[in-house]
Amino acid sequence: MPPSTESFVLGTRRPSLDVLVQSSDYSQSMTNIFGGPGLEAITPGQPGPLLVANRGEISIRVIRAAHELGLKAISVYSHEDRLSMHRYKADESYQIGEPGQYTPVGAYLAMDEIVKIAKERRVMVIHPGYGFLSENAEFAEKVERAGIAFVGPTPEVIQACGDKTKARELAIKAGVPVVPGSDGPVENLAQAEAFIKEYGFPVIIKAAMGGGGRGMRVVRDATSFPSLFERAKSEALAAFGDGTVFLERFVERPRHIEVQLLADGRGNVIHLYERDCSVQRRHQKVVEMGPALNLPDKVRQAILDDAVKLAHAVKYRNAGTAEFLVDKENRHYFIEINPRIQVEHTVTEEITGIDLVAAQIRIALGESLADLGLTQESIQTRGFAIQCRVTTEDPARNFQPDTGRIEVYRSSSGNGVRLDGGPGYSGAVITPHYDSLLVKCTCTGRDFDAARRKTLRALVEFRVRGLKTNIPFLINLLTHHTFATGGRIWTTFIDDTPELLQGSLSKNRGQKLLRYLGDLVVNGSRVKGQVGYPKLEAPVSVPSLPNVPREVTAKPFEKGWRNILLEQGPEGFCKAIRAHRGALLMDTTWRDAHQSLLATRVRTIDMARIATTTSHALQNAFALECWGGATFDVAMRFLWEDPWDRLMTLRSLVPNIPFSMLLRGANAVGYTSYPDNVIYEFCKKARAHGVDIFRVFDSLNYEENLKLGIDAVVKAGGVAEGAISYTGDVSDPSRKKYNLEYYVDLTDRLVKDGIHILGIKDMAGLLKPRAAKLLIGAIRERHPDLVIHVHTHDTAGTGVASMLAAFEAGADIVDVALDSMSGLTSQPSMGAIIGALQGTDFDTGITLENAQALNSYWEQIRLLYSCFDPGLKSGDSGVYIHEMPGGQYTNLLFQSQQLGLGESWNEIKKAYAAANRLCGDIVKVTPSSKVVGDLAQFMVSQKLTEVDVIERAETLSFPQSVLEYYQGYLGIPPGGFPEPLRSRILEAKRLAKIEGRPGATMSPLDFAELKRDLEERWGEGAVRDEDVISSALYPKVFDEFRTVRDQYGDLSTLPTQFFLRPLKVGEEFTFNMEQGKTLYIKLMAIGPLNEATGKRDIFFLLNGEARVVAVTDDEAQGKNNSAAGVNGKAIRPKANPKDKGEISAPMSGVVVEVRVKTGAEVKLGDPVVVMSAMKMETVVTATQAGVVTEVLVNQNDSLNAGDLVARIEKK
Repeated sequence: MPPSTESFVLGTRRPSLDVLVQSSDYSQSMTNIFGGPGLEAITPGQPGPLLVANRGEISIRVIRAAHELGLKAISVYSHEDRLSMHRYKADESYQIGEPGQYTPVGAYLAMDEIVKIAKERRVMVIHPGYGFLSENAEFAEKVERAGIAFVGPTPEVIQACGDKTKARELAIKAGVPVVPGSDGPVENLAQAEAFIKEYGFPVIIKAAMGGGGRGMRVVRDATSFPSLFERAKSEALAAFGDGTVFLERFVERPRHIEVQLLADGRGNVIHLYERDCSVQRRHQKVVEMGPALNLPDKVRQAILDDAVKLAHAVKYRNAGTAEFLVDKENRHYFIEINPRIQVEHTVTEEITGIDLVAAQIRIALGESLADLGLTQESIQTRGFAIQCRVTTEDPARNFQPDTGRIEVYRSSSGNGVRLDGGPGYSGAVITPHYDSLLVKCTCTGRDFDAARRKTLRALVEFRVRGLKTNIPFLINLLTHHTFATGGRIWTTFIDDTPELLQGSLSKNRGQKLLRYLGDLVVNGSRVKGQVGYPKLEAPVSVPSLPNVPREVTAKPFEKGWRNILLEQGPEGFCKAIRAHRGALLMDTTWRDAHQSLLATRVRTIDMARIATTTSHALQNAFALECWGGATFDVAMRFLWEDPWDRLMTLRSLVPNIPFSMLLRGANAVGYTSYPDNVIYEFCKKARAHGVDIFRVFDSLNYEENLKLGIDAVVKAGGVAEGAISYTGDVSDPSRKKYNLEYYVDLTDRLVKDGIHILGIKDMAGLLKPRAAKLLIGAIRERHPDLVIHVHTHDTAGTGVASMLAAFEAGADIVDVALDSMSGLTSQPSMGAIIGALQGTDFDTGITLENAQALNSYWEQIRLLYSCFDPGLKSGDSGVYIHEMPGGQYTNLLFQSQQLGLGESWNEIKKAYAAANRLCGDIVKVTPSSKVVGDLAQFMVSQKLTEVDVIERAETLSFPQSVLEYYQGYLGIPPGGFPEPLRSRILEAKRLAKIEGRPGATMSPLDFAELKRDLEERWGEGAVRDEDVISSALYPKVFDEFRTVRDQYGDLSTLPTQFFLRPLKVGEEFTFNMEQGKTLYIKLMAIGPLNEATGKRDIFFLLNGEARVVAVTDDEAQGKNNSAAGVNGKAIRPKANPKDKGEISAPMSGVVVEVRVKTGAEVKLGDPVVVMSAMKMETVVTATQAGVVTEVLVNQNDSLNAGDLVARIEKK
């Protein structure tokens, strides 16, 4: 029988490992553990197990070493660590204390509790790992007093070495160079100031009893010293239970070299060479390597000798590390001895072949270095090793630790790759309580570069999903020129090299995509405006063109009108158009057509699929309208796509046909005014990415706004198509305001402003055939060389006739759409016009067969987006009365349905005409049409007549867009504003009038500052200049877009069928995420609702690998999901419309801001809350002066029209 653990008391003979082996049923000797014979038994039954007083990867490392030595391993854990892997790896595991008795960290510092467990389990030896109690002399003393062997130095040595001030004294006494530092601990600021007075700044504050960068601060000036001094002391106290600190002169940009020591406590000390630990962040080592590169042999030997000298001086026992700084002149300075095993010990193990942890245990059990066969002469290094610490930290957020469940964990492996992990496995929960280390990846190679490349390969193979890691940052580091070439690295290299953080974002595309698909399964589609799911479920097929092989149309056609533009510039381009005999067509299918018919919801993927074929079929087309206008913000707002990416994608696929966009003059692609430099920069970027023709218009035909847009386009090198927005009827002599003279005069002014092309923008389809002849004929007579381009909508059904009349009157270009996307509120039929003009002097040069081939594709797309189709069955000649723009017609119909006003559509059309009159009979095109539409919906929802609005103007909570219109944010309408209505509204709301062009008085936007703000939110290097423009135009929309993209990734390549409808259980689909990246996705099961969290687990197979995502069930959470048909709105009290003290929601929507609190005094017209519904924002204002007695809503609450918002008591 082996001796009992009670006999192993300090000072008596400890049993050697040979004795332990002999006491077990081993058939082979274990004496040589460094490459000797394998073990037959792993955990033989014997009374003296090993206990690991630690957690995570080091605990597992020690457990493995114990098993290899034939020892039973016991682990301890905190209540918060009860699911950690180190508990399962051990033979036995025990919780430290009762739940709540200790803090998560405090449990591992509970010395008495840990020793108690060890004694109860008859433990023979305790290994403290690193951190926690590993450098605590009191713990070591308690362990040995209990008759248990301690894996580490004696308590006296720990005290001497662990206290950095005492270690300095030992080094000085031994003749080892040290950095100038304080004489012992620094207790207060007065002592610190005395040191600083002698040595000056910079200095470094260090915790006397710890390491790992905690309790350490670099101070460069007197101002920050007091606060940093106190922070260092408090951090040291929290981390090590001792707030003692000392000071040293800070060495600028030093290397950090440490020497691995091993001693047996019998006077025998060896070194196992050095490691370079210079790659640090905030004094925490990130990457370690060995041997040190470019360290002169003389310096290396001096460092090794000094390390051994120090170990002898303190009579060292077990493993430890002597650490040194090496300055630029290769002078070395001792800084500390770490009396424990280090995180980076794996580097030494790999280059020497010595199992340090096993050696530690054997020395603790009484063996000498000679017993282990270790002499200094026998220690040799071979090759090179690099260790990277993979952590759950987000480099883009200043390395903020990330917590949560690991959804996917796939590690690396292979030749020369060693992984030391702890919490890394699928399903593991990373808590905020402990160090963020996930796994240590140590790779070996013949030389530095071989090891570096192997490390890169290993890091690339990792897949960790569910939380952020520093892997992308590590890859940046290992590929940085200075590191990759073996250049000199210093301890602040990371802080001094900000480019290491650029692009440090893990794609995590597969798991993010599954989150989206899972949310779609649980909550339905979140795409606003969607009703039901697509009628087309089959894949969309791309047609072939007559007599053109598919392999030809699969590549872009290279010749077209764009070649002329690029070769001859805008002026030569326009001359070529005027010289052209036939009629030219611009296809609006890619923008205005789907805006008019499908609520602008067509995605990039469905345009890109037909793009190269289009480049062949429409090679003679004037242009494709594909960008700008509403598509810009809708792409981000509802489709979660980047509009700039859309432009660049389509441009690469269609190089031959000019691209046209809609530019709202001084409003760019927004709904308000912006600083002038925003407009110029936007146009510059749009031109650079492929826009050729800019149709510049103003929603009020306000020339000052038009001039700005035209000048911005010309300076950007684009074709400036200045557009006159058409309304009224020039063929009706009774319509005096917008008559022929008005439009011809406006054309004259635009020509003087430098336009290249005149656009006639008939947004509502009001341009009758006779009016087209009159207007275009008059302009052509006045300007014979001017290119004229006509745009209309076919709402009344007269579009084709009007466009044919336009050609006859002298127009050069008209807008059309492919047949299946034409008619009604869209543009006239391309096929109809091609057929009508075929064989005439106006032949378009486009074959009807090619147009029909493209049309067969868009017929499928119409079905694919059927869930956005408003279901219009016929034209509406009532447009000649209400004058609603075609693009707005379907959007307003949809918005009205979303706001609960769908049954009042005819009333809204009537109200639209009345709202137009209230605004002064204005030109109606975005954003002025939005003003009229918002006012019309407001009137219907509040049951207001035109007379009611005039009489109650001071007390109504008008939509924000209406108020801004009356203020003058859109400019000045023809004939001016309606008075006194405008003044009454503005005076009641205490809003100022804006005179002249709104943007003229705005200060230039600081793009650099905005980019810094965005990078602070989204990560350095994660914000492009194009993103800055998007944010400048739509700050809130851009922010929401990036939030969704962060959550779900880039969804633009997901097939539309699966973007809009949920998968069925058992359904599988395939798609190419990018070239050569194919995903196979199958929905396996939908888990039950977790009542505690309100979530469901959704189970998928991704490329055959089981994946699970947790999805919040909105219905269970009581949220509203209108697209999915779930109505979770709270039942709210209704306001009494006759009580002015009760403020009501003017329409259905969401509260985006609450402006008042209970008890606040308000005046008539003061803002109470801000609501948003679709694109309409409304400020709900006080209907009387008084005191707010109750506020019944909060931010993000969903309200119905008439819901009580607040109560105001009249004073």
